Amino acid sequence: MLLSLFTIFFIVDVTLYHTIGKGAIFYTTTTVTTLLFLLILNFFRSPFRRFPFDSEGLVIAPADGTIVAIEQTDEDEILHCRCLQISIFMSIFNVHANWFPVNGTIKYVEHQDGRFRAAYLPKSSTENERSSIIINTRNGIDILTRQIAGAMARRIVTYAHVGEECHVNDQMGFIKFGSRVDVFLPVDVEVLVEMDQKVTGNQTPIARLNIKK
Repeated sequence: MLLSLFTIFFIVDVTLYHTIGKGAIFYTTTTVTTLLFLLILNFFRSPFRRFPFDSEGLVIAPADGTIVAIEQTDEDEILHCRCLQISIFMSIFNVHANWFPVNGTIKYVEHQDGRFRAAYLPKSSTENERSSIIINTRNGIDILTRQIAGAMARRIVTYAHVGEECHVNDQMGFIKFGSRVDVFLPVDVEVLVEMDQKVTGNQTPIARLNIKK
């Protein structure tokens, strides 16, 4: 996509240069296409990251962004139980690569078409286009992670496949443009973040699981 976009902008700029020469229109168009390409290039960046500590028992932020929800809710779509939901909203300026929040085995993957409400709205979790992934941790706890498209997003990419092992350092997927990721956890977890906190994907612990020994 980036190569195609660069080619299109380059052809437009070169065509203008050879037809009208240097002038206000050429310089304006070149400036706009350059800035637009740099903005899109910045959006699609996919940084290499590694969680620096022992991640066992921790739930790590699956995305860059802002905490917009920490609340108990009835997850009636897949888990059918009471959960603690932690939601991260990603603006168009955030990295939009997503990481797995826990280590374990991928138990369930489903993509659902839907609407394109603003991702920070509560109803986006159940009404927007979304991909749901259940990870069964090494301690037998099911963690549901949901990638949600936003008002501008039109495509969710999910790398997860049922039966595969996953690790917090593995990328889970990518959401194109403003969007959100929800994590549904057991209600007895210890929450390590607060509302409106900025978090970094694969770097910020958001909760600690209550692992029975």
